[in-house]
Amino acid sequence: MQLFVQSVNFNADKDLIQFVNEKVEALEKFHDKIIDGEVFLKVQQTSEKENKVTELKLSIPGHHLMVKKESKTFEEGISLCTDAMKRQLTKSKEKERIVH
Repeated sequence: MQLFVQSVNFNADKDLIQFVNEKVEALEKFHDKIIDGEVFLKVQQTSEKENKVTELKLSIPGHHLMVKKESKTFEEGISLCTDAMKRQLTKSKEKERIVH
């Protein structure tokens, strides 16, 4: 799977990028036909503590799945996103199984 990580309004360090890659690549266990993925890490200019926005988009044959979470840290955000994406991938795979 090809993965694109983009940080908006800040520069992501190597450790964060590596963490994102590991978490997203682990999703391949739940769906074997993931084509590619995009992760957007954004810092919102607000006074709230939960100002880190993490978006995860995955392409599978015939569908694009997306999850967006706000959190205090990007690590927490990517964990929330991958958990939610696991559920979407599992549902998608079950629907695929029913159709075939």
